Amino acid sequence: MDHYKKGPILENPFEAQLLESVLRELGIPHMMRSYYDTAFDGLFQTQKGWGYVSAPEEYLDEIEGILSDLREDGELLGKPET
Repeated sequence: MDHYKKGPILENPFEAQLLESVLRELGIPHMMRSYYDTAFDGLFQTQKGWGYVSAPEEYLDEIEGILSDLREDGELLGKPET
């Protein structure tokens, strides 16, 4: 896992679950990292976002594209249409 690089910040647990599902389906190696810390009761998540995804560098552009597509379709993330 030394060759894994930090990727995009994830906004919430729903986004993280959805992205992880897509990445698993596509067979893209990745690791989800939450900013939650029990000592601070999630304080960092309110400041930094839910967490981030890390992956080998050669997959980061593809992951960012997938995440961007998921965010554009706000319906998938429970965002109201405008």
